[in-house]
Amino acid sequence: MIVDQAIYRGGRRMPCGDLGTELESLRDLEDGFLWIGLKDPTDEEFAGVNDALGLHPLAVEDALTGGQRAKLDLYNDTLFMAIKTLRYVESTSDVETGEVMLFAGDRFVLTVRNGDANPLAGVRARLELSPEQLVHGPAAVVYSVLDSIVDNYMLIDAEVEADLDLIERRVFGGDSADLATEIYQLKREVQEFKRASFPLADPVRRLAKDRTVPVIGKAARPFFADIYDHLLKVNDHVESYDRLLTDVLNAHLAQLGVQQNEDMRRISAWVAIAALPTMIAGIYGMNFQFIPELSLSEDIGGREIYYGYFVIIAVMASSCFLLYRLFKRSGWL
Repeated sequence: MIVDQAIYRGGRRMPCGDLGTELESLRDLEDGFLWIGLKDPTDEEFAGVNDALGLHPLAVEDALTGGQRAKLDLYNDTLFMAIKTLRYVESTSDVETGEVMLFAGDRFVLTVRNGDANPLAGVRARLELSPEQLVHGPAAVVYSVLDSIVDNYMLIDAEVEADLDLIERRVFGGDSADLATEIYQLKREVQEFKRASFPLADPVRRLAKDRTVPVIGKAARPFFADIYDHLLKVNDHVESYDRLLTDVLNAHLAQLGVQQNEDMRRISAWVAIAALPTMIAGIYGMNFQFIPELSLSEDIGGREIYYGYFVIIAVMASSCFLLYRLFKRSGWL
């Protein structure tokens, strides 16, 4: 759907009528441009806008298909950018991805937003409060949209860093819970972040340094260079998060392996302790007629007392206690 459309002249917003008519009238004027904002448009809605703007078919195909890698394409005097947008979901610590397709010509800007990440209404409102920026035409809109998206990257960067710090403290702070799933989920979010931010670096660099890019004048390039610096900083952070998560996952798995080895040692020690009396009891439970110590007795006060069983029980208890002390001393228990 068409979220908003307006004409801007002298940094001021003006009402917009028929797109084709308004665009033709703007071409006869010294300044002014048309800014159209679409949100998840249907093919029919986009076709109506395209009839007025006359966009390149390949760019139109990319905008309608979606799922594009961040890129910058030039079609005569029009630039086309595909930009990944991100949204951090606080309740689940998930990073959701959207898209902004941006067309900019000499007298128009078309922004097509897919998904709920990074709304552009705030960008338009801020620009309308800054006429001194709007007088620079479509370049000001391109800059403001990119600046908003990269600023949002920086906010999500801080959120991911906080999640990573929390997991590190839990892993190295003695938390016995199995954190492998949480670490993997955060690593997956970091990978999604990388797929959005890393490919965008080259298009922004071209806007900052390539003089052949239309719409972007010499005076605007330093501002895009500032966005480029911020984006490189974010990319460096995200790359380090990816490596750190791999290291944290390996450390956590190593801790689990050590813990499992400790558990197996304890289990083995207790099995060994239990095995000795079991073996002795098994021998004396064979029901043979002649077994040592079964006939051991002592005449006490005219009464014969058989004490063989008590001797065997004492041997079992002493053996178990001796094994327990040995295992305790060696650290197995």
